[in-house]
Amino acid sequence: MDISRKAALVIIDMQQGINHPKLGRRNNPDAEQQMLALLNAWRDTGRTVIHVRHFSRSEDSVFWPKQSGVEFQREFLPWDGEGELHKQVPDAFCHSALEGWLRADGINQVVIVGVVTHNSVESTARTGGNLGFEVIVPHDACYTFDGTDFFGQARSAEDIHAMSLANLQGEYATVVGTEQVLRAL
Repeated sequence: MDISRKAALVIIDMQQGINHPKLGRRNNPDAEQQMLALLNAWRDTGRTVIHVRHFSRSEDSVFWPKQSGVEFQREFLPWDGEGELHKQVPDAFCHSALEGWLRADGINQVVIVGVVTHNSVESTARTGGNLGFEVIVPHDACYTFDGTDFFGQARSAEDIHAMSLANLQGEYATVVGTEQVLRAL
């Protein structure tokens, strides 16, 4: 795997609200360290970084605009010169300037990290792949929460995460570990 000199790192929804206890048990407790390793590598090599922030339309959301949960976590605050994109739906490409920004900068490879694996990460990766971008999702730099499937069966965060990554692998994205991405820089 090669990581282009022009590859963009897209960090999805690393906001304070994602740590709210009402979201329940999550998988991948080291995901933030993996995201930060990638963020630091992108910054060190002068590659494009885009921070995505969700502004929910639902008042009971951890990302409702009128409370602190919508703010970035301290470690993920954008630096000057880094892109910041606001969204109101899970998919960062939908109703946003993301595709235009990438194409204007000649970027055709995106590395997507953040939360929630089966929601914003998966929907953004699917659209990116459908738009013709080479999408890479480091499996250890994203996470999700325990949930219930359509039929009411409880599913662990690990199972939901694994199924979401399986949905992406090959068709929409290449799923690898963070270390493999870092070695390819």
